[in-house]
Amino acid sequence: MKVNIEIDCTPEEARAFMGLPDVSALHDIYLGRMEGFMKDGITPADMEKLVANWMPAAALGLEQFQKAIWGALGTATGAKGK
Repeated sequence: MKVNIEIDCTPEEARAFMGLPDVSALHDIYLGRMEGFMKDGITPADMEKLVANWMPAAALGLEQFQKAIWGALGTATGAKGK
């Protein structure tokens, strides 16, 4: 026996039915900020904040990588590091 159930509803109705929170206001704020970034251009500081928020471990890894490179360059040139 095969039973098919077809439900015709919008995504908002499905979220409400499943008891999920309404995040449309947050979504609108996020889209507004992203639109501002697209119009004004993303500065390196903005990009650093985004990466730090999205991937905190990657930001730490990048910082450690930079320190390792600077340390290696200092060793190669004979400079004394702090």
